[in-house]
Amino acid sequence: MFISETAFDQASGLRMMQNRNNVKVIAVTGGKGGVGKSNITLNMGIAMAAQGKRVMVLDADLGLANVDVMLGLRVTKNLSHVLSGECTLDDILVEGPHGVLIAPATSGTKSMVELSPTEHAGLIRAFSSLKTPIDVLLVDTAAGISDMVLSFARAAQDIMVVVCDEPTSITDAYALIKLLSNEHGVYKFKVVANMVRSLREGQELFAKLTRVTDRFLDATLELVSCIPYDNNVKLAVRKQKVVVDAYPKSPAALAFRSLAAKAATWPIPEQAGGHLEFFIENLLEYGQRKKREELSE
Repeated sequence: MFISETAFDQASGLRMMQNRNNVKVIAVTGGKGGVGKSNITLNMGIAMAAQGKRVMVLDADLGLANVDVMLGLRVTKNLSHVLSGECTLDDILVEGPHGVLIAPATSGTKSMVELSPTEHAGLIRAFSSLKTPIDVLLVDTAAGISDMVLSFARAAQDIMVVVCDEPTSITDAYALIKLLSNEHGVYKFKVVANMVRSLREGQELFAKLTRVTDRFLDATLELVSCIPYDNNVKLAVRKQKVVVDAYPKSPAALAFRSLAAKAATWPIPEQAGGHLEFFIENLLEYGQRKKREELSE
C-alpha cells in the first residue's frame, strides 16, 4: 500500500493551511489488540481538553472503528465520506466531552482497510485543508503492524506504545518497535504500562520490554505512565463515558490526568516546523518510500 506521486503535488499547498497553530501529534499504538489503547487515547484526550487544550482524536482504525461508540456519540458521516469527496474533514468532526473533537472512521468496511493510492492522497488532502484549529492531534491506531499503522506511527512526533502484563502484548509491542526502528528510522518510544496492579508491576513490565529492546535494537524507551487496574474503567465504558468524567477521583482517572498533563509538556521537534504539515509530510514521505520499495522488487 502506498501513496501515489500525485499526492506529492499537495505538498506545496500544505503550507497554505489556515490552521497555523503549533500542533502536537501523538500516535497511540501497541501492536496487540485489547490492551486498552482506545481507552487511553480518549481519557488522555478528554483530560487534555479539560485542561484547556484544543484536542482532536483521529480514529485511525479504519476497519473496526469504535471511538464514537465508546462515547455514545451519534455519527452521520465518517472518514469514508471524506475520502469519497462527499464532505471535508471539518464536516465530520463530532464534539465530545469538554469540547474534544472526534474524527470518526467506519466499522466493518473492508475498503477502508485497503485504501488505494488515490484514497491515500484523499486522506492527505483532508488534513491539509483542515480549518478547525487544534493544539493536539491524538491518533488512535489499529491493532497490528499494517502499513496504515506504520504510516500513522511514523508520521507522528511522539509514539506511545501501550502494553499490559501479557506475554503476547510484550511480544507484539517488541515487534512493532523493531519494525519502526530497523526499517523506518524511529528510535524513541514512550511506553504506557496499562492495567497494572501496582507501580512496581508497571516498572517490572517495562523492564521486561526493555530487556529485549536494549539487547537487540537501537531504540530508546521511556516509561511515561503506569495506569492502575481499576474496575471503574469498565463501569465507565458501560455508561459510554470515560473514567476521568464518570469517576474523576478513581485511581485510573488520576493516572490519566497526570499522563495528559505530562504529554502537554512534550516538546514539538524543531524540524517539525511546529505545524500540522509535519504530520502530513511524514505521511507523504512514508508513502514515497513504500512506492520505491515496491518498484524495486
